[in-house]
Amino acid sequence: MTLLSIDWFFILEKILLIAAVLGVSLMVAMYATWGERKVAAVIQDRRGPNRAGPFGLLQPLADGGKLFFKEEIIPTNSNKFMFILGPSIAMMVACMTSAVIPWGDTLTFGDYSFSLQIADVNIGILYLFGVVSLGVYGIMIGGWASNNKYSLLASVRAASQIISYELAFGISLIALLMLTGTLSIKEIVEQQRQSGIWNVIYQPLGFLIFLICSFAECNRTPFDLPEAENELNGGYHLEYSSMKLGFYLFAEYINMFISSALMSSLYFGGYSFPGMDSLGLSPNLLTVIGVIVLFIKIIFFLFLFMWVRWTIPRFRYDQLMRLGWKILIPLALLNMLITGAVVLFRQGL
Repeated sequence: MTLLSIDWFFILEKILLIAAVLGVSLMVAMYATWGERKVAAVIQDRRGPNRAGPFGLLQPLADGGKLFFKEEIIPTNSNKFMFILGPSIAMMVACMTSAVIPWGDTLTFGDYSFSLQIADVNIGILYLFGVVSLGVYGIMIGGWASNNKYSLLASVRAASQIISYELAFGISLIALLMLTGTLSIKEIVEQQRQSGIWNVIYQPLGFLIFLICSFAECNRTPFDLPEAENELNGGYHLEYSSMKLGFYLFAEYINMFISSALMSSLYFGGYSFPGMDSLGLSPNLLTVIGVIVLFIKIIFFLFLFMWVRWTIPRFRYDQLMRLGWKILIPLALLNMLITGAVVLFRQGL
């Protein structure tokens, strides 16, 4: 391959899209902290952030600046290389998951089409599972390298929790894959767009299991045992400060953002909505509207994450494991068997 044969427009398109998605992910993660504090304030009948800028909108910038300029502290008895590697893995894995999410359809400029998906691979869901399963290593490494018993206990809790809930998480998706017949997230969204019916209509139980497992995978209340402040003094990132702590916190909110995008795409039509193609609008305008629709769905699920945090108390650890192994996995298997039977029955007709 020579330099002249390389499609530089394609490379430039992907670089611009990667930069845009990464920037939006960081911006959403930053302002999700502001949104969560505002939601908590409304639920608890108080004001929330209101001094840094109008309505406290500059508060995330102040918090980010505080983390950035704080002193870097590395415990004397820690494994320094692993101590730095842990939050780096957590942040990198969180950002990598956005690569296969279809953020919109295609923008057309003359003869050139600009796809709003970084990588439209036909095994997008398998890629997500592979990347998401790496996230636990960031937590495990960080907890172990800190040389702190509370951090280590929290990281063991996190590993057990994520492994337990990944099973139900995956089985709930198998039922969806039986219906759609594809591993491509873009194709799943397009099927919902063409039929005008969202997958949540066909898979309500599968969506409920997927939603609960998403809370557990993101370590969100009531599944925030790895960060149980009143038990573990802060959990696996107890010894972290400055931007290493910031990486762990940002990774959690980016995971929430990507989980919301994934639920919107798999079960709620993604960037499509019923009657979208009957509006008679230009393709580019429809694409822009589709992006806005997707982000409205994402904001709804982000609000749900926050609402649940300030409403439901934390589980005990035995309750958490019982829910995962004795309730969610059997329900996911039952849903998969029923879906398989329905698919076979429809094929036999």
